[in-house]
Amino acid sequence: MKHLIILLFLVITLYPLTAQDVEIGPRPQEPTEPYPYFSEDVKFQNKEAKITLSGTLTLPNGQTDFPIVVLISGSSAHNRNQEVAGHKPFLVIADYLTSNGIGVLRYDDRGVGQSEGEYEVAAYAEIASDVESAVAYLKSRKDVNSNKIGLIGHSGGGLIAPLVASRRKDISFIVMMAAPAISGYELILLQTETLNKAKGISADITEAELVFYESIFSAVIESSDLEETRSDLSASLKAQPESLPDEVKAEDVDKILEIFTAAWFQNFLQYDPSVALEQVDCPVLAINGAKDLQIPGEENLGAIKSALDKGGNDMVTIKKMPKLNHLFQEADTGLPDEYSTIEQTFSPLALEEIEAWIKLQTEE
Repeated sequence: MKHLIILLFLVITLYPLTAQDVEIGPRPQEPTEPYPYFSEDVKFQNKEAKITLSGTLTLPNGQTDFPIVVLISGSSAHNRNQEVAGHKPFLVIADYLTSNGIGVLRYDDRGVGQSEGEYEVAAYAEIASDVESAVAYLKSRKDVNSNKIGLIGHSGGGLIAPLVASRRKDISFIVMMAAPAISGYELILLQTETLNKAKGISADITEAELVFYESIFSAVIESSDLEETRSDLSASLKAQPESLPDEVKAEDVDKILEIFTAAWFQNFLQYDPSVALEQVDCPVLAINGAKDLQIPGEENLGAIKSALDKGGNDMVTIKKMPKLNHLFQEADTGLPDEYSTIEQTFSPLALEEIEAWIKLQTEE
């Protein structure tokens, strides 16, 4: 059952590996003080949610007319550095961009670090309102150019960036890094096949998992009473143990259904990213690693391009970068098991690509 649960979390998010799970090696890209730029811990209000969010603002020294971005973490609650597998990718991104003339605001998600609120019960629209509050905070500062504010979202954060950009016209550009662009339902089925194939898991086992997922997810998507659906599914699956994948025992069913029938998970299954993408009219950079097994680039980059084309947005750059995994590390297999063992936190080539594209969009 552990395989199924880990697979589920990999689909939705960056799997939140802890120090007990990973082998922590050197992280040479992490900056140390003193920084060659201005850095300030800040707080800002989400007045709609009545919560205070905390983060770090970094601004280039000696400049006044620079672009600035808000970093949006992947699904599930992360701190301002988006710590995962012993890495701090948002710290590395913020350091690189600010050192090269682009300001950055990164913040603790709801309920993490010094931020208030509860992430687990928040819908996508509520997470988007946190980003909008970050944008409003930047616009309140005299040392920020309000006409050059953009968003960078990674993984699940790549769903939120276009949602925010579709709701307001003061977003200058968005960068979608390894962003899903198909429904959660489609994504889980696709990722199950992709990861299982990379792990050498047989086609028969994969098929059994797909049938198992489909039987549950179809009911959850249509449900108007998730508690009743959970009870009905539990009774049905326990009565038909032959319908369970080999590694799932009947006594595991309730534990699995507790996740699959949660309100946030129903939202994930139902959400169609193309709706927001079709309404985005600012420049978009969408990048994926060619070895990304969590959000496969072929299908998701294609879906991003199709949705933006449908909405009439021709300011679109699509890049699939060789050798890079879901975290934009140079990888051998792309499997999540590698994340913690790779010394590199974030590919310098990907950082250069993002920097150059942002400057191209915001130059006078």
